[in-house]
Amino acid sequence: MGERDTPCCAAEALRRIRQVDVGGITVGLAMLDDIIDEVQGLSLASKDAIVNELIKRVKVYNYIPPSAEENYRKAILREYEKKVKP
Repeated sequence: MGERDTPCCAAEALRRIRQVDVGGITVGLAMLDDIIDEVQGLSLASKDAIVNELIKRVKVYNYIPPSAEENYRKAILREYEKKVKP
């Protein structure tokens, strides 16, 4: 994949927020669709490698509480699989 269009400002990043169910709570995650596209382009083989890369990149734009990280991992992987395997 080519270079991602980095948001020019906070307002642009806000327009790129996707609502996701994380452990029964709806949260907004910035840049998730762009991150999924990037990670898909890496052609990683295992689910562990995929979710580790997703979480690493999601944390650049979003705060993930350490106590909720496992729920975020599950939710983000679920969103990845929905988008990649329709």
